[in-house]
Amino acid sequence: MKIKELIKQDEGLRYAVDSMEFMSSAGHRYALETNFETDAEGLEAEWRRTSRAVACLECSSESQPFKDLMHCLMQLHDVRSTLASLAAGIELSEVELFEVKHLAFISDKARTAIGGLDLTDILPLPDLSGVFSLLDPDHSGVDHFYIYDSYHPRLASLRQQLNGMQDKEDAASGAAELFDEIRRIEQQVCTTLCDGLKQYSSNAIKSMEQMAYADFLLAKARLCEQWGLARPVVGSQLSLEGLFNPRLKHHNEQVGARYQPVDIAACAGATLITGANMAGKTVLLKSIATAQLMVQCGFFAPAAKAVVPLFGGLEMSVGDGQNEMNGLSSYASEMVRISQILEQSRRQRMLVLIDEPARTTNPVEGKALVEALVEICQRSESTALITTHYSGLGNHCRRLRVKGFREGLSASRLSPMTINQFIDYSLEEDLDGDAPQEALRIAALLGCDAELIEIAKQKYQQSKHTQL
Repeated sequence: MKIKELIKQDEGLRYAVDSMEFMSSAGHRYALETNFETDAEGLEAEWRRTSRAVACLECSSESQPFKDLMHCLMQLHDVRSTLASLAAGIELSEVELFEVKHLAFISDKARTAIGGLDLTDILPLPDLSGVFSLLDPDHSGVDHFYIYDSYHPRLASLRQQLNGMQDKEDAASGAAELFDEIRRIEQQVCTTLCDGLKQYSSNAIKSMEQMAYADFLLAKARLCEQWGLARPVVGSQLSLEGLFNPRLKHHNEQVGARYQPVDIAACAGATLITGANMAGKTVLLKSIATAQLMVQCGFFAPAAKAVVPLFGGLEMSVGDGQNEMNGLSSYASEMVRISQILEQSRRQRMLVLIDEPARTTNPVEGKALVEALVEICQRSESTALITTHYSGLGNHCRRLRVKGFREGLSASRLSPMTINQFIDYSLEEDLDGDAPQEALRIAALLGCDAELIEIAKQKYQQSKHTQL
């Protein structure tokens, strides 16, 4: 799957791509067509190239070769259709011949700049000097194109005759004949040029794609610097230290709010995650998804340290799946989605992220469904992280809990705008398997209707006694 498809599913990956500083539309297009990669060797090679690009930014961003390369990339046009026509033997127009000459012109300058930056081994550009020579018969070294007089022995004299007739009204018929003859010769020149250029079409395509990749690579390197991304390591188990959600982190920084990175580790099978309302469980799953997608698309990870398995894909059920258009309720849509996820995870090793399954149905059946889901995932080679509010689940699996509200929390300081300052989002091992019971406390601290809270407390105490 390509990034252009993945960003429709993951807002975090879309935010990363939208935040990249491309010099050209070709670089942006290259990014969108980058694949979700499962080959460790290929990803390691891409991360090495990214590290080289980061080092180049750190050491050479003020150098003349770097500025020259940036100037070339800003002039890069996406001329794939023109080059495809050339390769197919389709005759090009004068405008298209200019596009080919312009590509050869900036490719030569980019090759020189890349050599000056000592990046030729990771950004090799083919030699297009033969292209430029064909399209620059007067050796002017200028980046423009027309059918030069020197392409044909008769062009200069015919054009002079035509210019001499422009002011003579009685020479209209003669001028038309001259114009037709000039156009016939120009057409013949274009045919000859295209025949001569066809041998360079493969290298021209490679050059354009490699410059587009250079733009993409340097944009990734800038993102690494700006966001503080970490180079990943391929491992057997998922381990993300200092994981952060770039979109949320940047939003909090803009409004002056606190943001807390978290550490998370998970192995094959199921990991249950519990925590109070507003404790960041959904954000955690989305952050893991974004990190895994970025890594397997060749980016560095939004974390301080990242060890990642390479999964065949990522499957998520996060958020309200209600779809009024097809008549499915939230519960029905969720169950259909979970069924699809289980089917996929049986076919190949996947990263599975499921948020609060069966939360919209009655708690007895909901709890049974979660236990069944965890049991299936626990037997799988996939890695599944599942958040839940249900307590007392009978499964034997790893359990984590978001620490939640800090001790000594004062209601006088709590509001919807400040609540995140009082939550510890870090994870700890959950030994008793009971989900936190903090819904009423949170509602009270937020100043909700006092009568509502009081009656709810009474009902809650009665239900506890009934269960005993």
